Amino acid sequence: MQLRQHHKDQDDQVWSIDGVFTHAIYSPMGGIEGMMIDADGIPAQFVFHHGNDDASSVEHLWPGRRVTIEGSEARPWPEGDGAHAVYRFKRLALIEGGAVHDVRKPGRVEGKVVRLNYARHGQANGVVLDTGDFVHVPPDRFAALDIALGTHVQASGPGRPLADGSGRVIDAVELNGKPLNNKAH
Repeated sequence: MQLRQHHKDQDDQVWSIDGVFTHAIYSPMGGIEGMMIDADGIPAQFVFHHGNDDASSVEHLWPGRRVTIEGSEARPWPEGDGAHAVYRFKRLALIEGGAVHDVRKPGRVEGKVVRLNYARHGQANGVVLDTGDFVHVPPDRFAALDIALGTHVQASGPGRPLADGSGRVIDAVELNGKPLNNKAH
């Protein structure tokens, strides 16, 4: 297993560990609470922090994909030693040799509208493009837009991966070159 000390983080040593993603670790409630990698034949578990979106790190991974993960050694558990090394997840640094970009940063998508998307209460709240991306627009603003099936859309705003990994969701702040104004007060 290749360990590289990365930096100190509040008295914790942060290590970069190279390996192959094997699988997600599920919580008793069905969520994803961590992941396992094989680091040159040695299993290493990474535990996600409660209450944040660390689980989004595994959305675009599949067994056999090479990764570099940064983490710090987990404190001993009251239940005793585990079956393998356990680390507190800090970040997914590399996927198959490429740097991982923060998908929550502003992004831009472009494509043709293939369907409308609807909020739980039934009002249109955006569109799905032929690229698989979902452009989210609050229903009160979407109603004022002239968008139909087949319309070419360019949108920018903060983004993140869709849960099924098919594309990204963009919370549109600009659509077809026009800023979307904030909700009227």
